[in-house]
Amino acid sequence: MTNTKPFDVSKQLVWEAWKRVKANRGTYGIDLVSLEEFEAELPKNLYKIWNRMSSGSYFPPAVRRVNIPKDDGGTRPLGIPTVGDRVAQTVVKLVLEPQIDPIFHPNSYAYRPRKSALDAVRQTRQHCWKYNWVVDLDIQGFFDTIHHDLLMKAVTKHTQNKWVLLYIERWLKAPVVHPDGTIESRTVGTPQGGVISPLLANLFLHYALDVWVSRHFPQVRFERYADDGVYHCATRAEAERLLEALEQRLKECHLSLHPQKTKIVYCKDSNRKGSYPEISFDFLGFTFRPRRAMSKHGDVFSGYTPALSRKAFGRISTAIRKWKFQKWSGHSIEDIARVLNPVVAGWIGYYGQFGRRELSRIYNLLEFALIRWARKKYKKLRRSYRKSKAYIGRLHEQSPEMFAHWKLYRFG
Repeated sequence: MTNTKPFDVSKQLVWEAWKRVKANRGTYGIDLVSLEEFEAELPKNLYKIWNRMSSGSYFPPAVRRVNIPKDDGGTRPLGIPTVGDRVAQTVVKLVLEPQIDPIFHPNSYAYRPRKSALDAVRQTRQHCWKYNWVVDLDIQGFFDTIHHDLLMKAVTKHTQNKWVLLYIERWLKAPVVHPDGTIESRTVGTPQGGVISPLLANLFLHYALDVWVSRHFPQVRFERYADDGVYHCATRAEAERLLEALEQRLKECHLSLHPQKTKIVYCKDSNRKGSYPEISFDFLGFTFRPRRAMSKHGDVFSGYTPALSRKAFGRISTAIRKWKFQKWSGHSIEDIARVLNPVVAGWIGYYGQFGRRELSRIYNLLEFALIRWARKKYKKLRRSYRKSKAYIGRLHEQSPEMFAHWKLYRFG
């Protein structure tokens, strides 16, 4: 039977896209259809996506806007597509990503196969030891201000696939539904939260920044993770020239630097003299700054290294408070461990890679939460913090493997 569809979108590709969407979980879009509800009628839903994408009649529904609180008191707008639209976006990503990811700069780390945030932090640490100055760059409202024409020009440079180009254009123009129900049409930006958005963002910044910096400042080393960039310079004068040039370059690309978050930083350590107002910066949950260290010969010196940032610690503190273990008095300590361990293991696995001693601040918060739980659960412990602490200490000694963090530090 002859295929009369204008676009060759395979059913196998749609099935593979669904598997990835299911594995990534996620919440509902404006249709309020959950992942489980979508799966309950999976053959029908996937056939509808395939049929419409292959016929050119797929039009993405509006994106549900969710505002996530930020550490600085503001909010980060996320755009949540429907489950079905996430499948459709993943179909396009599966086709486009293998074509464009190989051209990306090796020091572009965000949303890429076989690269991670920890890789970026590790490379940043190495470069901070070699170069005295850093331009800590942050682009203001990047995802909401990407210029559509420039982005499509970049996409067209790497694919002539008509249905890929068609649907990317439609996703860029899909309206946003705000929490109060108002509908906003879009002429710029790509929703942070969409499946295809990270890939498009990387492509845009590849040409807006990575290629441009490599051409005009070949001596400058950098790490970029989405719209956060760290640029390493040999001198302050070079850093000032770079920052001025970056500001102009971003204007040409219809973007702007964040005035508070972008700065020039001196990577001060024992070998670097002089006094400068900015000697620290945050990158991917770590603060880079001078820290006390000891050489293998026992000599104390000041090194320039990363460790858990204050903002990241604040987010973790908020998460621990929200668990409210004092209200879990009807549950056992083993129940708490089952809930806690996957999350805590993730914190340890990420923030424990650098500046591991800083994790003791997290452990102290967790122990305080467990002590509050013990005082609430057992009447004989309610009036005595000391006895409650001793009780948790005995559990720690008897079962050091019970909690993910217990085997890593000494209680008390």
